[in-house]
Amino acid sequence: MSSGPERVLVISKEAAVRSQLRRTLEALKFDVGEAPNSEIAVTRLRMVDYDAILLECRTFGKDCIAVCKELLSHYPRLPILVIGVSSSLNNKVAAFEAGADDYIMRPFAEPELAARLRSAIRRFHASAIGIGERFVVGEVVLDSARHRVEKSGIEVPLTPTEFRALEMLMQQRGIPISHSALVATLWGPQSKSKREHLRVVISGLRKKLENDPSEPKYLITHAYIGYYFEGN
Repeated sequence: MSSGPERVLVISKEAAVRSQLRRTLEALKFDVGEAPNSEIAVTRLRMVDYDAILLECRTFGKDCIAVCKELLSHYPRLPILVIGVSSSLNNKVAAFEAGADDYIMRPFAEPELAARLRSAIRRFHASAIGIGERFVVGEVVLDSARHRVEKSGIEVPLTPTEFRALEMLMQQRGIPISHSALVATLWGPQSKSKREHLRVVISGLRKKLENDPSEPKYLITHAYIGYYFEGN
């Protein structure tokens, strides 16, 4: 991570929206780039080491999720924060299942936007310089250094948020971790309650790692506390 201001790439179809977000972020001391679509965004990402992406979903409509997936296919670890205008749980679920790190609904407070961006960027860089631990439980292997998860020797593609959640659970396997601790790790200590987001992440992990997601063997719900990774 450079010692200068954090670099954020703003993506929106509309020039006026990009300009407004640029002014907002520059006032918050970010270094900002712009792109109108995923193709130009990928070109910009090859030229500049951005720390995060801010994707304005309204201007892309139903194509927003496709844009998110396209960006992550090229840069799977780079945090993407989606700006939406709907509080619909379905919209939030779709964004998180596509790999977004966070979902921010308009209207938002500028300090909250800055805090969420910087929290995602800190997690991104902390993951990049991790200590390279490797965890093996049953058929599941998590390699922190390579940012890779395997089940029965086959790589399992995870979103950045899913990987961080699984890493935390496997690090403390057998020990229940509270909803609040998981939310703080995934979205920052200042985050408001995001239990529905956490449920989406755990559900996604179960679909990818469990033979029967309805009767999980690894990712266990602990009543009244949160979740734990079965260590036996």
